[in-house]
Amino acid sequence: MNDAERCPRCGQPNRCAQAGQTQAVEDCWCFHTPIERSLIDELPAEHLDKTCLCPNCARVLSSEPSAE
Repeated sequence: MNDAERCPRCGQPNRCAQAGQTQAVEDCWCFHTPIERSLIDELPAEHLDKTCLCPNCARVLSSEPSAE
């Protein structure tokens, strides 16, 4: 499994249909799961547009209440 197929937060498989693909895919779980922009902004620059969070991290982190 290459790095594009792993979640940059937890290291588990991200199950993203786009991972490691050179062509666009028509559908993936991540197309239908809202992910807060702040989660993406926290990722290291080398992961941006190259990897995807796993469904668990995306779901759990996006549903956590914000610290105010």
